[in-house]
Amino acid sequence: MEITVVDHPLAAARLTIMRDARTGNDGFRAALADLGAMLVYEASRDLPLESFEVATPVDVAVGHRLANPPIIIPIIRAGLGMIDPALSMIPDAQVGFIGLARDEETHRPVPYLEALPEDLSDRRVFLVDPMLATGGSLLHALRLLADRGARDVTAVCMVSAQPGVDALAGSGLAARLVTATIDPALDEDAYIVPGLGDAGDRLYGPRNIDL
Repeated sequence: MEITVVDHPLAAARLTIMRDARTGNDGFRAALADLGAMLVYEASRDLPLESFEVATPVDVAVGHRLANPPIIIPIIRAGLGMIDPALSMIPDAQVGFIGLARDEETHRPVPYLEALPEDLSDRRVFLVDPMLATGGSLLHALRLLADRGARDVTAVCMVSAQPGVDALAGSGLAARLVTATIDPALDEDAYIVPGLGDAGDRLYGPRNIDL
């Protein structure tokens, strides 16, 4: 499995803001947007281009555009925060959705939404989720994509835990991983250590809110 850890000063600075327990929802969203764009930029490095002529103010130049823009698929809810940064980099990308909740007792993913093209056999897929912890959600999503013919999938995760990376590598599922860091462990509740907490809660607030 191909793994790219984005080692860049700006990525490290944004990741630090996201890790900091003092960072509020607004600061967390802003840092996530910046880091998400950086990771998608890196994940896009080998996308194929097509050439065409473009008129400049003084002459004609050779221009380039993506030959087949990828489809961006967030694992929601936390993955929703990565859609806008991804589209800022690839504005002509399409978007699909996979909804998975976390069972707090078993730590297994509970699917509740699937909005995807029927045939992904000729599409590059960017599967985006801020966190790769146990790997359960990501592996479930990858199986859904494989059932629809996806053969070229890049998982873009901001923080990855070594157990989740190992689960992905040992799954036999074809996918690349682009991440900002690989943290060493999970705690007894399957949260990444040192991690950054629950990305969905830090983006949008707790799941259960008294209004």
